[in-house]
Amino acid sequence: MVGPTRFMNLYACFELGIVEALRKEPGLTAAGLGAAVGAKPDAVEQLLHLLVKEGFVALDEATGGYTLDTLGDVAESDLQRVLTFMGMMKTGMLRQLYYLTDSVSTGAVVGLKELYGFEGTMFQAAAEVEEVRDAWGPLAQSETASVYPWFFRSFDVPAGARVLDVQGGNGLGAIMTCQTKGSPGLRVTTFDRPAMEAECLRNFEAQGVAEQCSFAGGDAMESLPGGYDVMLLKHFVDMYDKDEVLTLFRNAHRALEPGGQIVVLAPVYPEDIRDADDYQADFFPAYILGCVVGRGGLQKVSTYRGWLEQSGFEVTSVRAKDPADIPPDAIINRVVICATKAG
Repeated sequence: MVGPTRFMNLYACFELGIVEALRKEPGLTAAGLGAAVGAKPDAVEQLLHLLVKEGFVALDEATGGYTLDTLGDVAESDLQRVLTFMGMMKTGMLRQLYYLTDSVSTGAVVGLKELYGFEGTMFQAAAEVEEVRDAWGPLAQSETASVYPWFFRSFDVPAGARVLDVQGGNGLGAIMTCQTKGSPGLRVTTFDRPAMEAECLRNFEAQGVAEQCSFAGGDAMESLPGGYDVMLLKHFVDMYDKDEVLTLFRNAHRALEPGGQIVVLAPVYPEDIRDADDYQADFFPAYILGCVVGRGGLQKVSTYRGWLEQSGFEVTSVRAKDPADIPPDAIINRVVICATKAG
């Protein structure tokens, strides 16, 4: 009951500028804060009850003045990361999850249609709907910056290999493959919708990797181009249901050379879903089904292992990020699964 109310109460204090006003001028009363942010002092006082209760803000009962308590100790970089998540939760989740039941029933993100008249996924909406892009874009950029360096340290690419970055978007994965796995003869291809080609090629040219990188257009559910030694499937496997994931894995198996390697980056559930310290099941079912694509969801490592083996692969390694490198507010638990084409 109190989850949505606590969230919006706290976030409203940031949106209204109350926290920033106290950062600039500690000791403001409710009347002073109301004047500073353009709200009634009574309403400001009501919102601050929760922040005082939680120790985020301190109240001097004698003067009626407020100061930042533990919020004053939060590093700016940490605060901005959390506020980026909170912005996405308000715009991309609270309203859309009103339609979660409808999204599950139809297999589509109904909230996007009801709120923005858009039929498609959050990824597609972010390219066309400014409000969705503003909420989701900074989070996506922050996540990529945090995850990619670790991801590319988690697997090896043979010298001179041919690498296919499946659904590689704007080409960043191909660029980073060249930068982190460079060797004589290495060639990397971004595979995605044909509409992404022009942007990819521009990015390859701008990063000085145009001679090593290329683009191939198509639908990964139909087929993948052959002749590759390594295939990267990152950030999207959890957006598909079981049958679709098996199709992806089998298409990759057919397209890889004998002994070729598939590298899967995906968030996963713990093997015991009842793990009280893990919040994947609290967040992702509703988020993916009701806000992002209307289908799919996280799986356990053991499930991915079984699906890869069904598709003709032998899992060779599973790597998780060092807990010391994961911010304490992070929900996502990702792994990198490497598997070799068997037979």
